[in-house]
Amino acid sequence: MRQTLSRRSALALTGGSAFAAIGGLPARAQVPSEGWSALAADVKAEFKWAWDHYVDRAWGRDEINPVSGTSQSFFIAGHDLGLSLVEALDTLWLMELDEEFQAGVDWVKANLDFDVDAFAQTFETNIRLVGGLLSAHLASGDPVLLAKAKDLADRLMKAFEASPHGLPYRYVNLRTGAVRDPETNLAEIGTYAAEFGVLGQLTSDDRYYAAAKRAMKHALDRRSDLGLMAANIHAETGALTSRNASIDVYADSFYEYLWDSWELFGDAEMKGWAEECLGAISRHQGRRYDLRLWYPMVDYETGEVTGTSQTVLGGYLSGLLAQAGRIDEADLFLTSYAELQDTFTIIPESIDVRTRQPRGVRTGLRPEFADACLHLWLMTDDDRYRALTATHYRNMKATSKAAYGYTSLADITTRPMTQGDNCPGYWWSEQMKYYWLMFAEPRRVDLDRLVLSTEANVLRGFAGA
Repeated sequence: MRQTLSRRSALALTGGSAFAAIGGLPARAQVPSEGWSALAADVKAEFKWAWDHYVDRAWGRDEINPVSGTSQSFFIAGHDLGLSLVEALDTLWLMELDEEFQAGVDWVKANLDFDVDAFAQTFETNIRLVGGLLSAHLASGDPVLLAKAKDLADRLMKAFEASPHGLPYRYVNLRTGAVRDPETNLAEIGTYAAEFGVLGQLTSDDRYYAAAKRAMKHALDRRSDLGLMAANIHAETGALTSRNASIDVYADSFYEYLWDSWELFGDAEMKGWAEECLGAISRHQGRRYDLRLWYPMVDYETGEVTGTSQTVLGGYLSGLLAQAGRIDEADLFLTSYAELQDTFTIIPESIDVRTRQPRGVRTGLRPEFADACLHLWLMTDDDRYRALTATHYRNMKATSKAAYGYTSLADITTRPMTQGDNCPGYWWSEQMKYYWLMFAEPRRVDLDRLVLSTEANVLRGFAGA
């Protein structure tokens, strides 16, 4: 049994009494008993079932369309880079689906080539492909996977080198190194340190982590007196291009990678920045609407609310707050999303925090709620978070299972819900892994050492590594 808070070098719990007074999730004693191992077996069976359809219908393609049984490209129109396959690799490994894992590795070694004269989104390519290849290498030790991750990262580095401020352009041509779209944001300039840092450790080359940290520091140096950053920035001028401070759209993983850099590399400066940013977010963005805690967009200099939407993406912050030791605040924010799950079955893509009503009807198989539950469970050993995740899994299974896999939803307000026709690549890397880690007793990972990327790639914690 893990010791509470032993997994993380947690901060002293802060702000507990103020948040706890508002009330969070039910007490431990109210959590119904659950057969976790049986639930884990079900998760594994569903993942294997979906994988078999991917192999049959979309092998090597970026994404499967599970209703029609067709496929689609993600990065480059008409040119696939095996996105779902790469994203699935470390999940296959953790679930001990060894034949499937090896078949995926064999495809990567024989077919995956990044010498393509086309533009790819720098941020997405890093978190999905560089991260996926690195985690598969860490799992298996296969040097070809590391070589391919390095080859791709070297191509992405051109996006950093083209900017006088070291801020990566949004798109880079994988063959020529040409760049485009300098109008970017915190997430797209600040979500490299975890993957680039691990790559640097494995290759004894600190250029990657230095480039990633330089970009983050540039934005951090532009914080207001409140300690907040505007979410949008220009790679050529280096200037902020909006006034909106956001915790979710345009910003989310920037904050995750500050803390992850401390966890992975012991970077105390990054830890300090993470503490400062989380403190500023708590003080100046947190708002109570009908007693529920939300973090809407605010003006980064005045703290005045500029928009009352909150997306499902924001759920990650609950997990990050827990990692940083702010357990009560994390629990309270998770409660806001848990209420949405109770009300709508599937958490809406975006809501108006004043009314808690959806701002749209579509949703994309989002994993952030399960992500937050995982981190809170790892920090506390409290089965309330497993129970919430079990509901999340069962609701997904009831609404999103299609003929050839799991699909996004076109309308969550209809009964039954109207299915879309796409399984995003992150489904293979994120929520199915979160479910497995929480419900199983995984033999191939040490949960006390586990560090996941924003895409849930295992960057530390494989057993024996």
